[in-house]
Amino acid sequence: MTHPIRITIWNEYWHETNQPDIRAVYPDGIHTAIADGIASDDFEIRSATFYDPDFGLTDDVLASTDVLFWWGHVVHKEIPDELVTRIQKRILDGMGLVVLHSGHHSKLFGRMMGTSCNLSWREHEGGERERVWVVDPAHPIAKGLPESIVVPQSEMYGEPFDIPQPDHLVFVSWVEGGEVFRSGCCYHRGRGRIFYFSPGHESFPIYFQPEIRQVLANAARWCATPHEDGTRMVNRHRPEPLEPIGKLEATK
Repeated sequence: MTHPIRITIWNEYWHETNQPDIRAVYPDGIHTAIADGIASDDFEIRSATFYDPDFGLTDDVLASTDVLFWWGHVVHKEIPDELVTRIQKRILDGMGLVVLHSGHHSKLFGRMMGTSCNLSWREHEGGERERVWVVDPAHPIAKGLPESIVVPQSEMYGEPFDIPQPDHLVFVSWVEGGEVFRSGCCYHRGRGRIFYFSPGHESFPIYFQPEIRQVLANAARWCATPHEDGTRMVNRHRPEPLEPIGKLEATK
């Protein structure tokens, strides 16, 4: 890539705007916490929110975005289908997508998965301890991480999770109630890469945790991985078709 990885962090910004208790956790918004946490010389980061004109995602913004982060919760239905279609096209053309926490129910993630994306969940005051296990330590998104990450306060997400089988499963979570969840899933769609990561409930300071920030920085780099000549990555993990080896003889 001949330029820094251009990241756009989209956050609906509803909770921080309308709920003082959430604003106390993320006074500058979840998008700012993420941007500060992944800041790097090889990143060029900007933010967009639900309250911006055109939702902050104009054609020019999308055209100059290598990786789009998406955090949404209560305004999923307010996102126009036309915008979802434009984002989908950019992903199929090579833009990366990182979907966070309750973004699993966004129109965008549902469009890219083709399923309901429903899951089991439980929330109570104070949260529950979550241990995020690294189940594929060789994957680039796991780079620099310990064998597991403990999130002291989290919302329980659990199976069944109605998503397609991930191309790569990087993280599996366990929570205090005993549930498990596929919490870090990778997909390829067209020329684009998608990563879903579940920890990140708005009530808890999860995006200030160093290990979580490392996951997100790694995810941005994986979603934007270029060829050595600087062009966008085309699904390198898709197996090449085998050459025919001739007609097999029948065996008795």
